Amino acid sequence: MGFMLAARRRPTNVMQALSARKTAIEAEIEAQHEILKANNANFSTPLVDAEGFPRADLDVWAVRTARVRIIELRNDYKAILDDISKELQTVYARQDEEGRAEETQSEAQSESTEDPFAKVDGVAPGSPASVAGLQREDLIVAFGHLTKSSFSASSLQPLATLVSTREDREINIKILRSNELKSLVLIPKKGPTGRVTLGCHIVPYAA
Repeated sequence: MGFMLAARRRPTNVMQALSARKTAIEAEIEAQHEILKANNANFSTPLVDAEGFPRADLDVWAVRTARVRIIELRNDYKAILDDISKELQTVYARQDEEGRAEETQSEAQSESTEDPFAKVDGVAPGSPASVAGLQREDLIVAFGHLTKSSFSASSLQPLATLVSTREDREINIKILRSNELKSLVLIPKKGPTGRVTLGCHIVPYAA
C-alpha cells in the first residue's frame, strides 16, 4: 500500500502538513535505496542465478520488497507534488482575492471620507470662517476628526459640540469648492453672546 493521507480533519496549516509529508516520503525513498545499495542491487539486477534459483549472494526478499516500495513511494511523491501545486494555486488565488477585497474596501473608505456632509450657507464678514477663507456654497468633507459617517442625515450636532470646545484652537477642515479639494484652518472665537462660534451658517448636505 502506498503512502496514504489520514482521513481526519484538515490541518490548519495545509502547506506545512503537505511539506512534512513530502519530506517523509523523500526520507523513506532514500532508506529503500540504501537497502538496494547494501545488496549491491538496483532495479535491473537479476534476483535469480543462471539456473533459475534465488541468488544466495543477496537478500532477495529485501531487494524485491525495496523495489516495490520505491515504486509506491514514487507514485505517492508525484501525488504529493500535485497536491502542493494545487494548494499553492489556492493560496495565491486567496491572496489575490483578499488583496482585491482590501483594495475595494480601501477605495470605499477613501470615497466615504471624501463625501461632503455639510454645506456653507452663509459667511459673516470678519468672522473666523471668513478669516479662514470659507465661502458660501463650500461643501465640507472633513471637520477636524469628523467625516460623513459621524453624522445622521439631518443633524450636525457633533460639529457644533466640537466647535464649542475649541475656542482659540485650530480646527483643520477639508472642503470641496468647484470639485476641487481644499484644506483650511478654522479658529473658533467667542462671540458677543458668549458662545464659541465660527461666524457662518452650515447646513446638512445630501448629494
